[in-house]
Amino acid sequence: MKQLHDAAPGDDAGLLGQRIMAHARVLSAHTETAGMMTRTYLTAAHHGAAAQLSAWMQEAGMQVRRDAAGNVIGRYEGNVAGAPALITGSHFDTVRNGGIYDGNLGVLLPIASIAQWHAQGKRFDHAIEVIGFAEEEGVRFKATLLGSRAVAGTFDQRVLENQDAAGISMRAAIDGAGLGFSSTDIPAAAYRPEQVLGFVEVHIEQGPVLLDAGLALGVVTAISGASRFLIEISGVAGHAGTVPMALRQDAAMAAAEIGLYIERRCSGSAGLVGTVGQFDIPDGAANVVPGRARFSIDIRASDDAVRAAAVDDVLQAITGIAARRRVQAAIRKTHEAPGVPCAAWLQQRWEQAVRRCGFPLYHLPSGAGHDAMAMAAITDVAMLFVRCGNGGISHNPLETMSAQDAAAAAQVFSALVEHFEVSA
Repeated sequence: MKQLHDAAPGDDAGLLGQRIMAHARVLSAHTETAGMMTRTYLTAAHHGAAAQLSAWMQEAGMQVRRDAAGNVIGRYEGNVAGAPALITGSHFDTVRNGGIYDGNLGVLLPIASIAQWHAQGKRFDHAIEVIGFAEEEGVRFKATLLGSRAVAGTFDQRVLENQDAAGISMRAAIDGAGLGFSSTDIPAAAYRPEQVLGFVEVHIEQGPVLLDAGLALGVVTAISGASRFLIEISGVAGHAGTVPMALRQDAAMAAAEIGLYIERRCSGSAGLVGTVGQFDIPDGAANVVPGRARFSIDIRASDDAVRAAAVDDVLQAITGIAARRRVQAAIRKTHEAPGVPCAAWLQQRWEQAVRRCGFPLYHLPSGAGHDAMAMAAITDVAMLFVRCGNGGISHNPLETMSAQDAAAAAQVFSALVEHFEVSA
């Protein structure tokens, strides 16, 4: 068993950790399906969670509002009214049958910290704003980071025409949500750069790195960029018993060879990962040589040059494998997002806070996307990761973390805010 390098949090931090965990359990009651954590954009469960977050923010001494995208925004005013704000937060929507800490932790933790400062009568020269971003996962309308893109001023109006499984458009959902706004008001949700000192996000790691290292916390260096494709291979279907192996134009085997190439190519560089997450044989049968195959490709790396080189190699391999196997490959890019480096000066603020609290300092990249990626369009960003249990599993009912780790993260977040200085 690996040694755990945790400093014991103080009594106040320990209470914050317990409060955060309790609030996560309460918030999880706002779900679309009893017995599982599913909370998608602008559903009744989503509105219930927004109301609960608003109540906790108000109890913590914050002024609370919702914007046209459905974000829940709490402002803890500074010593000077109207001062620029250090912004923090994360999303409160979930994937279907997901976990209760992904996203939610980054909203609940700062609320708990601010509640403690409010009880002590403590304020700062800067304001603090906590944003519960209404949508990050992209589940209902197949468009991601809606809440943070609205705040950053990069919301793509075209996605308002996207429809959910019931045929309801995003535009209609927003217009009928009772927010006091319409979809045409979304541009007004954008912040001006001079209003913002920076954006910091606390998030569970969603991976096993910290767990494997025996560490509660890690300072994020960058958020990986991603390239995604859908590939359709067209071969020739034939009888499994009568078509000789050498004469086959097997779409499934071509796809399988491509998948194995992706695994080999993306195993050689630190921080580079490649995934075939969907694999389908349309109209497949046990006694038929497959004539068609469809699959997805997801390639990520924090270094855009490393990712681009891998993508180029994979696309060339697809062409070569298809030609050799005498099949056709149709390639459609579905997503392209550059990597987002965390600002060096904000990383340093996290590092200083970690050291002040007596925890070991550890750096790691994020392979998953986060609201910080969108917020980088308007301000400098940085993140703190918190250890996951259960092998680092996330987006899953087995997602878990400990009250002790929540307390450690709250202690470090408080140290960052209480000693916060803007880079010169």
